[in-house]
Amino acid sequence: MNFREVNLAVFRGDPLPHVFFQPRFEPWYAWHRDFGSMPAAYADMTLPQLYDHCGASMRYVQYYTGMPAPIVCSYRSPVTVERRENEHENVVVYHTPQGDLVDHQVRTQDRTWRRLAFPVRDREGLIALRYLFEHADWMFSKENFAQGDAYIADRGWPCFWVPKSPYFALAMQWMKFDDFCFAMADCPDVVEDTMRAIDDSYDPLYEQLVAAEGVRIVNFGENVHEQLLSPAWWEKYLMPFYTKRCAQLHAAGIFTHIHVDGYFQHMLSCIRHLPQHGVEALTPQPQGDMTIEQIHEHIGDKILLDGIPAVLFLEDLYSREQLMAVVEKLVRLFHPRLVLGASDEVPEGAGQEAIERVRMIGRWCAEQRLQSCAS
Repeated sequence: MNFREVNLAVFRGDPLPHVFFQPRFEPWYAWHRDFGSMPAAYADMTLPQLYDHCGASMRYVQYYTGMPAPIVCSYRSPVTVERRENEHENVVVYHTPQGDLVDHQVRTQDRTWRRLAFPVRDREGLIALRYLFEHADWMFSKENFAQGDAYIADRGWPCFWVPKSPYFALAMQWMKFDDFCFAMADCPDVVEDTMRAIDDSYDPLYEQLVAAEGVRIVNFGENVHEQLLSPAWWEKYLMPFYTKRCAQLHAAGIFTHIHVDGYFQHMLSCIRHLPQHGVEALTPQPQGDMTIEQIHEHIGDKILLDGIPAVLFLEDLYSREQLMAVVEKLVRLFHPRLVLGASDEVPEGAGQEAIERVRMIGRWCAEQRLQSCAS
């Protein structure tokens, strides 16, 4: 079986030939390429070739790969979008009849974008945002997906993420969290109307996804962090969305998982009730706030994606022996309901040793012929 076949077998619950390893080091590769610090041993390798060199599987089609996103969004008249970008800043202005929304980002010294000003701050901004989403067209691009699919080839099943839930779209992308909380207290009706508009705008997209050929594994790229919600808001705003959208995808034979890469210890009991088949990037100690045993206690029959704290790939902090002790524990507790990987990715500024550790784990996983999860 190649990695694509093994990837799907994990979600189907079929027998596996070995432990499945999907580490996600695309940002590491991009960082060293962009800053001219690629180790000589990998200097002539493309990203897919480096994955092959490590004996590892690839997961996402558009994440630091240069491939186009399978999901795209455009806006209908009378909405217009103005973009101003240079080397140091990126400004996007959404012009609507209800007012303008300005998204201002600046480039960091790591050559990534950091949001300096969020587009929405108050009730008036929410009304404009609602209008924006009422005129949004979300689309699954078969062409973009096919391009990413060909790029990954048999290294894994081509995966991508759907747009954030209405709650996290507001709380993370469109509003500063403080402003979001004030709005929830001051004008909850306007917030909820905006959430409904966001959700409604996704309807055509999900219809396209369930009809698409080749889409079998989809991620809810939420980046859940317990400090960005409460149990009450989780039950009121998040679970209904997850339940509705997962039902659509699952009915079409599409497997799902959700990205949880923040602190989550106090809400671990919610995990087993999620409708998704798997949970990505639950991060144990010493990086996260939960133990591997606590994750195992609460995850039920869901698939764990990742699990290895990313800091264990840093040679100045942890030895190879410490890393492998965690790897072996994860496999002992979660295999075969496991997509082993870095949680949430190999640190981009780490040196060559980080990738040598990836290779070490890749070789070890290929040698493991375990078929069932230990109790």
